[in-house]
Amino acid sequence: MVLKEVDAGDAYANLALSRALEEFKPGALDRAFATETVYGTLRTMNTLDWILEKHIRQPLEKQTSWIRNILRLGVYQIMYMDRVPAPAAVNEAANQARRFGHPGSVSFVNGVLRSVLRNREKIEFPSLEEDPAAHISLKYSHPAWLVKRWLGDLGAGETIELCEANNRPAPVTVRTNTLRITRSRLSELLIGEGLEVRETAYAPEGLVIGIGGLRGFPPFEKGLFQVQDESSMLVGHALSPSPGSLVLDAASAPGGKATHLAQLMGDRGMVAAFDIHPHKIRLIEDNCRRLGITCVSPLVADARKLPQDFAGRADFALLDAPCTGTGVIRRRPDSRWKKNPGQIPGILGLQREMLESIARCIKPGGVLVYSTCSVLEEENRGQVENFLKISGEFGLESLAGLLPGSLAGEESLDKGFIQLYPHRHGTDGFFMARMRRTE
Repeated sequence: MVLKEVDAGDAYANLALSRALEEFKPGALDRAFATETVYGTLRTMNTLDWILEKHIRQPLEKQTSWIRNILRLGVYQIMYMDRVPAPAAVNEAANQARRFGHPGSVSFVNGVLRSVLRNREKIEFPSLEEDPAAHISLKYSHPAWLVKRWLGDLGAGETIELCEANNRPAPVTVRTNTLRITRSRLSELLIGEGLEVRETAYAPEGLVIGIGGLRGFPPFEKGLFQVQDESSMLVGHALSPSPGSLVLDAASAPGGKATHLAQLMGDRGMVAAFDIHPHKIRLIEDNCRRLGITCVSPLVADARKLPQDFAGRADFALLDAPCTGTGVIRRRPDSRWKKNPGQIPGILGLQREMLESIARCIKPGGVLVYSTCSVLEEENRGQVENFLKISGEFGLESLAGLLPGSLAGEESLDKGFIQLYPHRHGTDGFFMARMRRTE
């Protein structure tokens, strides 16, 4: 069971689910049902546990991982899946308990879920007025510490909107490989393949397509596009490297941004694409090969200690820094429960080291873009302001005119940075800042 692997084995939900679907090869309807129940249960786990704790005597942690997740799955179907008859959900949970528990597990699971079923209309969340953090955390299934941060930054209304956006499935967005095809022609081709296609709101190369797995899909295998969220595409435009430039991508794998930078340069110049893991370098190489890109040079290196060969040489550089990933929660339903505020100081320290390292590689007059897939202030604007204060050699430079589409109305563009949100922009949560070396 995928839920048990994630709970007990700390597996990644998407990988565990993919393995299970590959092993059992269900039909399309069963595949969709399995995906919805697994991701839905993981997404709402704190709410499910809160409900269960009201209907059991011992703490949920005292149950085995099998029984704990059978109960969660049953409550998810009862509370959130109208198309599943509740008695059928209870009976299936009892059958699973018979298979994976001891003899007493069947009556226990059956009794708990029937109690939830009887009382589901009486379940009331904490009051929004009296305890907004608890209300939003439980009703919209997000960690309380994160909700408290957003309440301070955004207020209750926008925090609810952000949580709702995180609970909706993220679209599959692709970047047209304009070295081989135009966006309009790719759109026509994909529609001809039976896909629903629409253009992205901001990125001029982007398309939203109605398909998930792309392995073996001919237009993908021919290198006509790269899977990439629209926010990530905008990072390339924030840097906008000139053809023939030396460009550094400090944390590059799997190469989505590096290949986009090469595309914007007309595949002329050099993009040095670094990653600390040798096996991830192969991912960059594979994407370059498929897309027909030749100016990217994948190199194994720690972004905290980039090779001295590049010191003071780069015309442009990108640091898409490791972060809490709070902007991509909608893509990783289990990730929200794996984050905690205690991780933040270590992440901030790593980001600082990487920023200082790549800054040493930029020539006077060169451009540095710093980005994260986070929506936490200290990882984003706070990190940039701290870097600018310490370095004394860089200044923010306007993004106006570099980012396409209706983003032109964003007030912060003239200041040199932008924060994207799923609920405001329909993209992943993403931050980017453009800086130029002045000395």
